[in-house]
Amino acid sequence: MDAREAALLTLNACHRQGGWSDGVLKKQLAAAKLDSRDAALATQLCFGVLQNQLLLDFYLSQFSNIALSRMEGKVLQALRLGAYQMLFLDRIPHSAAVNCSVEMTKRLCKNPRAAGMVNGILRSFERSLDRLPAIPNTDPVSYLSILYSHPEWLVKEFCMILGTEEGAKLLAADNQQPPMTVMVNTLRGTAEQAEQRLKEQKVEVTPHPWLPDCLILSRTGDLEGLDAFREGLFYVQDPASRVAVEAAEVRPGMRVLDCCAAPGGKSFAAGIAMKNQGELISCDIHPHKKKLLQAGADRLGLSIITPMTADGKVFRPEWEGAFDRVLVDAPCSGLGVIRKKPDIRYKDPEPLKGLPEVQRAILDNASRYVRPGGILLYSTCTLLRRENEEVVRWFLGEHQDFKLESFTPPGTVGTVADGLVTLLPHRHGTDGFFICRMRREGQADG
Repeated sequence: MDAREAALLTLNACHRQGGWSDGVLKKQLAAAKLDSRDAALATQLCFGVLQNQLLLDFYLSQFSNIALSRMEGKVLQALRLGAYQMLFLDRIPHSAAVNCSVEMTKRLCKNPRAAGMVNGILRSFERSLDRLPAIPNTDPVSYLSILYSHPEWLVKEFCMILGTEEGAKLLAADNQQPPMTVMVNTLRGTAEQAEQRLKEQKVEVTPHPWLPDCLILSRTGDLEGLDAFREGLFYVQDPASRVAVEAAEVRPGMRVLDCCAAPGGKSFAAGIAMKNQGELISCDIHPHKKKLLQAGADRLGLSIITPMTADGKVFRPEWEGAFDRVLVDAPCSGLGVIRKKPDIRYKDPEPLKGLPEVQRAILDNASRYVRPGGILLYSTCTLLRRENEEVVRWFLGEHQDFKLESFTPPGTVGTVADGLVTLLPHRHGTDGFFICRMRREGQADG
């Protein structure tokens, strides 16, 4: 199995079985035992097709006498892979892109005539690369949907929030490769020491432009195989998630609850900010996540973290009014992390409608754990107002003892006067991320 076949099988499995591309691809790469270069190509091909799927299908449909929806899944993925390489990858000869798609079709597809069809469509596509048909521009939603490969319902949502012009910038940013960002474990060393250690292993390192103790990495290879990772000098986290913890202003000696903690980034950031002094309980509803949280805490040397399996909607009387800080990074639609999970955009939007009810229930329950004068921090990695501002508005209406409170995050965001902020990929270079800080009335923080 080569890189292109691994990408094709991943794309086909995700389409048929509804799995997430990153997890399926990881299994394919392990089974294929590809070297780092081929694994990188397979990843680029898989993510690139997903990022541009609607655009690729628009063009391919112009050269096919058969509707794409009627094609065998592997045939369609072979066509998409060939077209993607010709449109977006300069270093791969067009002939190689076509031939590889044809050969994969011969090996993997049932219809003996499919390879000839793939060859014909891709050859016609290649001959027309400098005069591809224009995308119809009579309806801006339809146009942006095809151009940036986001379903129309999602284009409407983003443009409603940001306006058409800035919505288009967000859609474009969703199709860019996000940087690999890691946070330095300052309990184990300085940012300079971590940078030096990583460079010793040939990793390219750049300090983040506005977030302290954050490094941007490239050419990492197997990240978990790096000595600096095993030694607990850093952990992986997007800057937006770290900003959320900064907004909570955790300090050494506090008692902190992270209600929806896995995979653990916010708990780790909080534990480091607390200088490993105090108590930090990290909860997740899935039992297997407890081991992952514990392994991360152990690697980073964070002995104050206690992982627990707990449902954020179920009240625990022993925690009532017991915490200085309560973090609620609620389960959400994830539409702020499309850069990292491009297939999120194609998921059925219908089940998403029930998320606000879950978010309200978790936030309502978690608020009971905040002591008077303490802070409740609500966050999501989505951009939909019904999961963000509308949940907060409902909560404040039900809980008169909580008030929005201003904060000043690091970087270029500026002071958040009303306690609510949304970070955006095209504005801040982060995941799309909503943060809300609320304080419970009572004795002020000491």
